[in-house]
Amino acid sequence: MDIIGYLGLGFSVALDPINILYCFIGVLLGTLVGVLPGIGPTATIAMLLPITFSLSPAAALIMLAGIYYGAQYGGSTTAILINLPGESSSAVTAIDGYQMAKKGRAGHALATAALGSFFAGTVGTLLLAFFAPPLARAALNFGAPEYFALIVLGLLVSIALAHGSILKALAMIVLGLLLGMVGQDIYTGTPRFTLGIRELYSGLNFVSVAVGIFGVAEILRNLENEKGRDVMVKSVKGLWLGKEELKRIVAPVVRGTALGSILGILPGGGHILASFASYSAEKRLSKHPEEFGHGAIEGVAGPESANNAAAQTSFIPLMTLGIPAHPVMALMVGAFILQGITPGPNVINDQPALFWGIIASMWIGNLLLVLLNLPLIGLWVKMLSIPYRALFPAIVLFACIGCYSINQNIFDVFAIGFFGILGYVLIRLGCEPAPLLLGFVLGPLLEEHLRRAMIISRGDPMVFLERPISATLLGLALLAVIIAVLPSIRKKRKEVFVEED
Repeated sequence: MDIIGYLGLGFSVALDPINILYCFIGVLLGTLVGVLPGIGPTATIAMLLPITFSLSPAAALIMLAGIYYGAQYGGSTTAILINLPGESSSAVTAIDGYQMAKKGRAGHALATAALGSFFAGTVGTLLLAFFAPPLARAALNFGAPEYFALIVLGLLVSIALAHGSILKALAMIVLGLLLGMVGQDIYTGTPRFTLGIRELYSGLNFVSVAVGIFGVAEILRNLENEKGRDVMVKSVKGLWLGKEELKRIVAPVVRGTALGSILGILPGGGHILASFASYSAEKRLSKHPEEFGHGAIEGVAGPESANNAAAQTSFIPLMTLGIPAHPVMALMVGAFILQGITPGPNVINDQPALFWGIIASMWIGNLLLVLLNLPLIGLWVKMLSIPYRALFPAIVLFACIGCYSINQNIFDVFAIGFFGILGYVLIRLGCEPAPLLLGFVLGPLLEEHLRRAMIISRGDPMVFLERPISATLLGLALLAVIIAVLPSIRKKRKEVFVEED
């Protein structure tokens, strides 16, 4: 069957009325959490994971994917209207988008964000459809040494792209790896780090860790420092662009899409890096760089296209290698596992309807997002007036009920509270929790492939250097660390993340 036939199979799944409904729910929730600053797709998906346990695999994964790329759309709304990005990757959009709103051009800024996002999302999904299958076929030739090296590369690149101190990011990775080792040894069945608690023999509950670290901790942080939301525009008009403005955004949208498509595959904050790289490129290429920071429409078109293209292509390493590119993809790994599916190269062969159904749903989701974002802009503006203190009790309640419903074990609910406090303390100490979750998800895989490789080689560690692919991946991992600690790169990282904050 060629790619046209596979896409036909995908659309037959995605166009099922139930799956369309869950796709709509996903992009609607994604837009909502993108609009409401301080919640974000990571915390939302973490808290909705328990609900997906009762859904079919296709419906669950289509909905969760919709939440992620829908949040990229919604985040631009608050960035433009109140200078408060709902999503971290929308931070650059606020620079010129808010200035456009102050000049009475909020409608044009929102239309630019929606059109650029739709084009980039469509192209990103097309790239996923074309490049995922050959990459999955190549991954089938990977052995234990190659997978070990690939996971090491992913973890170290995520450290290089994390906020703040590289040393703190490394510490979070190590903590995540240690948490992932809790439970019985994968080969001998010996309990490790269980403290004599029977509930820990099967390991820490992924949902409890994710909801606590990202959901509860984020709520505590936002309650401590809730920002006022002064909406710049009460009613938005002019939700379409003139011929001159359309002409100005074409090149930035194309360049942003290309940048985002490439950088989205990187572990860590590829979608964030893509938006900053796009803004920097547009400013350098512009004939009027002095307009940037004062309402340049190119400063909205490029970054919004970049972060949405990156959101789509970040699914490539997940769908083909089973390796999450960032925390949201790590949560998607959890969703696959909850459905009894091991993400990786075998999914495309074993479950082609699911694989191609998710890809086809992204086109449908991007179309739904355009229909949601522009006509319902008045609703999103009103949503910004809801006090955060009125939202968080319901969020926590439903998260705890959902988590309890998976195993019907009260220990999992207590674990949410523990990891919520731990996550809050880590945030207060200036540590980013994202590498911790990546370490927790990838830790068991790292250990399994390491031990398998050592068994195959009879304890000879040179097996990782004797095989060309694993040696190359480990070399790239070392190069990523060296580049990250170079003084000039460290200075640039600090500038980027200071701008984002």
